[in-house]
Amino acid sequence: MSSHHDPLFHPVHLGDLALPNRVLMSPLTRSRSSQPGDIPNDMNAHYYQQRASAGLILSEATQVSPQGKGYAFTPGLHSPEQIDGWKKVTGAVHKAGGRIHAQLWHVGRISHPELQPNGQQPVAPSAIRPEGAKTFISADSGMVDIPEPRALESGEMADIVEQYRQGALNAKSAGFDGVEVHAANGYLLDQFIKSGSNQRTDEYGGAVENRLRLPLMVIKAVIEVWGQDKVGVRVSPTGSFNAMADDNPVETFGAFARQLNDLGVAYIEVVEDSFQGNHANGRPEEVIDAIRHGFKGTYIANGAYTAEEARTRISQGRCDLVTFGRPFIANPDLPERFRQNAPLNEWDDSTFYGGDEQGYIDYPTLNELEAKA
Repeated sequence: MSSHHDPLFHPVHLGDLALPNRVLMSPLTRSRSSQPGDIPNDMNAHYYQQRASAGLILSEATQVSPQGKGYAFTPGLHSPEQIDGWKKVTGAVHKAGGRIHAQLWHVGRISHPELQPNGQQPVAPSAIRPEGAKTFISADSGMVDIPEPRALESGEMADIVEQYRQGALNAKSAGFDGVEVHAANGYLLDQFIKSGSNQRTDEYGGAVENRLRLPLMVIKAVIEVWGQDKVGVRVSPTGSFNAMADDNPVETFGAFARQLNDLGVAYIEVVEDSFQGNHANGRPEEVIDAIRHGFKGTYIANGAYTAEEARTRISQGRCDLVTFGRPFIANPDLPERFRQNAPLNEWDDSTFYGGDEQGYIDYPTLNELEAKA
């Protein structure tokens, strides 16, 4: 298929960004920031620069505050040193002709006192321990259980919003092209959205509009910093990772989609099928319909897509763009491989989290393979 006729290579505008293709790089936690300080480094900059041919890179989840940290070695965006580290990354991506959004992250209950300021309890909408959820707190800790969190007081919500606002400001200082608010995968905003993790009885819990209140406050604050056309939101309506569930995801995420449409955000990225666990059998078409009906902006699909399925669903109008995760880990030149229908490198999942250059910046491109041949 020529690029002219290939849906993956029809250029598109996302807000004010002109994307040369619809093959986007998914947010991918790789746990390789420099210590102490959770600071992005030269190796991270090289990794992102290698993948700059993506239509858009969504950065790995990046903690907006010390309270927002849930895993060892993940990067932050709340200190001057972290901002300077991210400048290396964005500069490298832009030098290679790419585009990159920062994913703003607060883990909520998916943390551990060892990772929290002053050894405090992690915070959440409700004091519900996520059964079976685990994290890692050091290089040799292995996976450890997550304790019961502390329920946030209603008076603390303004501080949560401020953490995201400052994270958005810092992302601007670091040279990103926009931001994605992480409201998926069982982290803080997802914990507020879903009925299984939010059992509050105040104005932040109960009815759908109450459960959406804090996420919408956060998104409004981020829009005030960046403008509507540079802000996206990630959701995982049927994801079960981190002990998550919602009683009625069609109603919940249909309502969220309508609110996001009213706010005018540039895109929703929807985790349709998570390798970390999903309540749906296959893609949750009814939920996708509800989101598509409520949200008229760009719909970005995520979750175990092949190039062929991405082409089909874009052509059918089921999505506009697709984010690829594991294929992008192993194939820094993924768009070109899709363009040529070339074989893909296989990923090594033992090197996904933590470590050094191995399994990070040593995957060969097609050009490098041809040079060796």
